[in-house]
Amino acid sequence: MMTGTALVVGAAALPSTASAADGPAADPWVSTIPEGYHRFTAPQADVEEIVGTRPAVLELQGNIGPSGTWSDLAMDPSGSSYHATVGPLAPGLYYYQYTATEADRTKHSFRTPGTPVAVTSHPAWNTLFVPGPSVQWMADLPSGGTVDELTYDSPVTDDETTTLVWTPPGYDGDRVDPYPVLYLLADSSQTFREWAELGRVPQVLDNLAAEGRLEPMVVVMAQVSGSDPRTELLDGVVAATRDAYHVAGDGSGQAVAGIRAGAQQALTVLRSDPGTFGAVGSFSGRLTGTISASTAREINDGTDLLRIYVGNVLDPAYNQNDALLKTLARAGVEHDFDGVDPAQGGTWDTWRSGLRDFASRVFQDDPGHEPRDGHRPLDGPYTAPAPGSITLPHVDEHGIVTFETGTQWADAKDVTVWANWAPNGAWFRVPMTKVGDRWRVSMGPLDGFYYYRYVVDGVDEKDPEDTVNTLTGVSPLFVPGKTDHMLGDVPAGQGGDLSVLTYDSAVANEERSAYVWTPPGYDADRAEPYPVLYLNHGGGQSWGDWVEVGRAKQILDHHSIDGAIVPMVVVMGNGNVPDFPAELLDNLAPAARAKYNIASDPDHQALAGLSLGALRTLDTWLTRPGQFGWIGAFSGGLFFGAPEFDAAAVNKNTRLARIYTGDVFDFAYQSVMDTMDLLSEAGVKYEFAGVTPGPHGFDTWQANLIDFVPRLFREVPPEGIELRAVVPEQEEGVLALSVADHGDGVTLTPATHAGDRLRFRGALPAVTVTDSRTVAQAGASGWAVAGQAHTFTSDTRVFGAEHLGWSPRVGTPRPGLAAGAARATFLSGGQGLVVPGRLASATPEGRFGSATLGADLTLEVPVDTAPGSYAGTLTLTLFPVD
Repeated sequence: MMTGTALVVGAAALPSTASAADGPAADPWVSTIPEGYHRFTAPQADVEEIVGTRPAVLELQGNIGPSGTWSDLAMDPSGSSYHATVGPLAPGLYYYQYTATEADRTKHSFRTPGTPVAVTSHPAWNTLFVPGPSVQWMADLPSGGTVDELTYDSPVTDDETTTLVWTPPGYDGDRVDPYPVLYLLADSSQTFREWAELGRVPQVLDNLAAEGRLEPMVVVMAQVSGSDPRTELLDGVVAATRDAYHVAGDGSGQAVAGIRAGAQQALTVLRSDPGTFGAVGSFSGRLTGTISASTAREINDGTDLLRIYVGNVLDPAYNQNDALLKTLARAGVEHDFDGVDPAQGGTWDTWRSGLRDFASRVFQDDPGHEPRDGHRPLDGPYTAPAPGSITLPHVDEHGIVTFETGTQWADAKDVTVWANWAPNGAWFRVPMTKVGDRWRVSMGPLDGFYYYRYVVDGVDEKDPEDTVNTLTGVSPLFVPGKTDHMLGDVPAGQGGDLSVLTYDSAVANEERSAYVWTPPGYDADRAEPYPVLYLNHGGGQSWGDWVEVGRAKQILDHHSIDGAIVPMVVVMGNGNVPDFPAELLDNLAPAARAKYNIASDPDHQALAGLSLGALRTLDTWLTRPGQFGWIGAFSGGLFFGAPEFDAAAVNKNTRLARIYTGDVFDFAYQSVMDTMDLLSEAGVKYEFAGVTPGPHGFDTWQANLIDFVPRLFREVPPEGIELRAVVPEQEEGVLALSVADHGDGVTLTPATHAGDRLRFRGALPAVTVTDSRTVAQAGASGWAVAGQAHTFTSDTRVFGAEHLGWSPRVGTPRPGLAAGAARATFLSGGQGLVVPGRLASATPEGRFGSATLGADLTLEVPVDTAPGSYAGTLTLTLFPVD
């Protein structure tokens, strides 16, 4: 979100400048739908024309998996198209492709026909930018710097070679002082264009400039791999840049940084030509060899900033950076380590945020030397589990998970691990790599409970090493962390007991089993029977699903330890019978009462279920009133029509009926809504728990169970005075900027002579920022307002915006709200407002409500400036900041 306004200083005001929304996805097969989801629709005719045949499977592949892991999502062939829905996607940049797999496992990857190449080194990819406050720093701006191509003859190959060059807003090739210049070097596996295509370097720099955090500089994006990278860099890229642009040629005005091989080239030049570049950045780089003591002294004397960046242990350069840091320390080379980025490996997410940090530090008097918040030390080289050493998934201390198969699939053509780690709990496949006779993949960091299976040449396979889940076709994976606390095991000896009840079913005409959970301290001989919950599975499931996939034991254990539930017994039976009420009431419940000390009256019996089990629950509740006083229905309605029932009898015997559903991508959503309408029309009393974010799956139903069981078997409050309040519907919160009425513009005071200059003064009209965003909208963002002036003109005469300065102030002071730094004019030794200066900023704590801002304006021009009436524009921009 960004808003802006423009003022004319000395003349008429221009209209407000609207924000430049990030344009629609270049891929016409992608659409945005409510709740933050994205819908991918590939016409079957187009796919068959591209592939040459109808594929066995069409998949969406991209960095859409957990922590940006490259993942596959099967697209559903429906009607004349293939469909897949992904989301809600976190704000960020995604790259993806469509991959068709034939029956023989031959694969064809492609982008949408007719779309431009989005990533030069990966022509099958499309890109998708999902905007949001957390990525505003790399979003498009209404105006910014300029990107051009620079072509030169390579001194190494004699070939014509191209780079990209970003020049800052207001770039002046004739100004007295040359611009400092930053050279960015791509990895050998990339092209120089990836800096813009995936690194979003122009957007990153534009936003830093708008925030007033970037020294005006020229930035060159190049690739210098080949037989002689040093010569290509110094005699090719650097020389050509100096010829074409007004840039510095001394070390204090030159910086270089790179990715992987590009970082190695930057570090190598640092060692071979110390002082050539006063600032050096390494993103996932390395340095071979040693550094002598004399070279270290030269490096320290000629380098203002040497900063090292690396991703987590999944970054292939992780151990190389451990060696690099030790090499620098042994040689006595002064350097900064940004710390390990815990969230990402060696990916563009890591490098892009690293570049933002590095660019904000170069050519600054005090660049700062501490690692960014949340980054951790690199404590030594990482040793992954040796091939063949693990059977079940290995989880390290930071949540990195390694999967490895046995040798039974050594002849397979492709193997993936398939689990519920999509953003909303849906299932994505993560491709595995063959290592010897085994298949292997590491990913993360993960956090929470997952259930997975392998897919071998398109065939689902349960992990053969899993001995925990014996009744379902999936295997469990729990990664301790900040989420899903309720799904983890409690300390040994503190939870309830899980046992198996075996009984004879006259309905199914077979011996059947059920899981039974009894609470800690269960006493089979106590005088008062325990209340009981009968918990039902869904269609295609069985009596083991709530335990093996739903984690019912862990949920009940945690609630019990926390004192959140009434001590109860929970029976999880097999509902796969043609007559569920008879199975439950005539077989399962009597068998449970015979073995456990549980109640039989409706006030102490509850019934709940998910999906088809919810339908069975609702049907039993309505047609057998007086059996169960407590009802829970999770993602299930009366799919096949309503039975006949007596609403008065149902209400009389019901203490609580609570209905749950997932979001609009829960296929039972509409059925649940229709069922509630039917119950309301019939006068049946129930509670709607609201929409649980997530589709039709156990992530949703676990949340439902966590909410439901603490409500059971509680005393109903006595009748009293009913209090009512109506909360009106609220409009979406806004982050907005307005400027007080300023007529045709701001006219500055008459000129006063001040030695070598004429000085004008004035005041910025009152600026009001209103922030009514909810926490869900704003996330962890505050806001900032920046201002930038533009050239002053009078007929055919002009002078630059560097002659306008300001002193910001806050008219409504409060904690978390701060005025920006004063900006001196060019004649007073400053930059003026030719580059953006910050008017004010607010932290996430100080952002709420309205804030009034202002600034004293100072215009200083040389005394010999041609007379005339000059006018220039001052643009104000409001944007969220982390």
